[in-house]
Amino acid sequence: MSQIKLYSARSCPFAHRTRLVLSHKKLQFELVEVDLQNKPAWFDAKLSGYGKVPALEHNGQHLWESAVVNEYLDEVFPEPRLLPADPVERARARIWIDYANTRFVGAFGKLLRLPADGDEAAARRELSDALSFIEKGLSAEGPYFLGAAPSLVDFAFYPWFERWPALEQLRSFALPSELKRVTRWVAAVRELPAVREHENTPDYYVQRYKSAIAPRKAVA
Repeated sequence: MSQIKLYSARSCPFAHRTRLVLSHKKLQFELVEVDLQNKPAWFDAKLSGYGKVPALEHNGQHLWESAVVNEYLDEVFPEPRLLPADPVERARARIWIDYANTRFVGAFGKLLRLPADGDEAAARRELSDALSFIEKGLSAEGPYFLGAAPSLVDFAFYPWFERWPALEQLRSFALPSELKRVTRWVAAVRELPAVREHENTPDYYVQRYKSAIAPRKAVA
């Protein structure tokens, strides 16, 4: 097997996605940590055209953007398959990955990093609405997003749920107890060996984000 090199950052949820996919597929890879606050000169446009992680090096080629990289890995290393074989179901999986990228991630970040003059009530509503939408979309049987087996959809969403303790402690926003499917799903994904392999403690995330933002009081 040709060597895989992943340029990553421990704190980055997007790079976290790709670490999970690589480990879930039991692929051997070299992990190169990149300091995003002080990028080394060698981490240039050749390695990542956007200057971001994750960036993948494989067979002399360089790819970036987590959703793209993860699909590439699933095509080149198809066992275990992480996208449905059926074209319609595969398209629906991609819709959920797009929802994670364009709606959920933005809502999470907006509340967590809200400036002092930001509309906290609106940010909380936006994230609550996103969670409700996810709750309705999760498989009723579970335990994973699409059903009995993990998929790229699980790995697209999960890194932000591992970071939820930061949102809970710094913004007083806990996962609503009525989201039964979401709660069950988080618990199931957390037990995957790949997730355990790359897991950080809640305090790691709290301290990581606390250094960048000032805590705010919850909206009554």
